[in-house]
Amino acid sequence: MALVHGFLLALALILPIGPQNAWVLQQGIASSRWRDALPVAAAAALCDTLLIAAAVGGVSLVLVALPVLRDVLRAAGVAFLAFMGYRMWTAGDGVGAGAESEGWTLARRIRYTLSVSLLNPHAVSDTVMVIGAGSAAYAAADGRWAYALGAAAVSWLWFFALALTGRAVAPWVAGRPAQRAVRRGSALVMWWVAARSALAWASGGVFGQA
Repeated sequence: MALVHGFLLALALILPIGPQNAWVLQQGIASSRWRDALPVAAAAALCDTLLIAAAVGGVSLVLVALPVLRDVLRAAGVAFLAFMGYRMWTAGDGVGAGAESEGWTLARRIRYTLSVSLLNPHAVSDTVMVIGAGSAAYAAADGRWAYALGAAAVSWLWFFALALTGRAVAPWVAGRPAQRAVRRGSALVMWWVAARSALAWASGGVFGQA
């Protein structure tokens, strides 16, 4: 029951499009082979897994007790998304072109994945606050970690499926204009999330949730 609870909650949280989803999908589209996008999908899933483990392990309680730390995380997340949205919007045709693209090595793509995952206010809100709060329903450690396992499984299944979907639709969006449209769509998503997060912050909401 705990595993199913964690799985269903995480599934509901991960479905809406956000910076993580947009980036992994773009990598599936831009990579010449599906396996070239796998490291990005794995890095995104690993970040979610670490955040979930931290939340279930008690980090959410620390953030609730230290509003200043929450504010620092929110400010960093909003600034990061606004900046990376600008970078994505103004990028040249080679950006995001997969493992073979000039200027975007595997290491650079992994670093970007880590930043868009760990500095994303919605990711922190969903995993640390919402999923972390849900784990309080289980007093026993085995129940909490079964719940965490169910939640983490969603990320691994979802991001690999998203990369595969991107690769499947790549033939229809392979041209430079389509690639530019995908990048700019990703930038708009980042700016939208940053704006929602800033508005929620100003109105006293929790992290990036309005």
